[in-house]
Amino acid sequence: MDYQEHHREGETLAQFLSGRVGRREFLRRAALVTGGSILSFSLLGSLACQQEQLPETAVLKAVPTLAPGPGETVAPNDPRIEAGPVEFQSGDATLMGYLARPKSGGPHPTVLVLHENTGMLPHFPDVARRLALEGYVALALDLLGRHGGTASFPDIDAAKAAQGAMPEKQTVSDMNAAVDYMRGLSGIRPDRVGVIGFCRGGTNTMLLAVRNLNIRAAVPFYGSNPPLEELARTNAAILNIIPSEDAKRVAMAPELEAAMQQYGKVYKGVTYEGAKHSFFNDQKENRYHPQAAGEAWQETLGWLQQHLKG
Repeated sequence: MDYQEHHREGETLAQFLSGRVGRREFLRRAALVTGGSILSFSLLGSLACQQEQLPETAVLKAVPTLAPGPGETVAPNDPRIEAGPVEFQSGDATLMGYLARPKSGGPHPTVLVLHENTGMLPHFPDVARRLALEGYVALALDLLGRHGGTASFPDIDAAKAAQGAMPEKQTVSDMNAAVDYMRGLSGIRPDRVGVIGFCRGGTNTMLLAVRNLNIRAAVPFYGSNPPLEELARTNAAILNIIPSEDAKRVAMAPELEAAMQQYGKVYKGVTYEGAKHSFFNDQKENRYHPQAAGEAWQETLGWLQQHLKG
């Protein structure tokens, strides 16, 4: 375990012991910050169980930290990163996103984060901040930016309808504009670009991997396959995250793997038993699967390390 991982585990435990988070939230954060490490997660979980047996007077006092808000694992004002909203152009349209980057070091690889069909909800900027802590410049793209952004819609159903109505050509154009924006930033490695997406964002991740040759690593979480014949030209190493309880994605995976092998491309598919569609999204209590999410995050970081930092 490196210093950064140890520090984050310590913060998580301290917040639980101080009473600032409950046991359920503690275990959720532990699964994320340990990256699915069985030893670390089991140790923290054991401490959580022990803590529930302690009298109130025995609760340890934690050193104050910048605690994340509801639905977050990394606070926007975390001192280790710089993060906030950005705007950039796609032709005549102004697009919107959320950029997170390490405060020190560099040059860094870049990763584009693509949201679900619900639009740019708080979970996705949080994913960008998590990536920034791992040494990436990450841009969470609001694909409804040219329409005023997700926040301008009255509800999730309206945001879903607007995103569903977007022509594929426009979606690809806006994603390409986001890649160009990232590659033009200072302190980055323009030849090391990755993309990670969820649900519809997973589908868009695979689509971008075959339409933009700058993409070196792609991690689609429960997305649909791109046109298989287009995989012949991709430069991206694809890590396909598959929930066992998502019959559609399970059925698609063998075709994707066969096509990647046919064209001599780098591919890995990982199925997470007991996990449903959207299992990574910790704001969806009926679908979130802490163990699978932690393990998938660890797998994702390993993939990005290998293909963007290696």
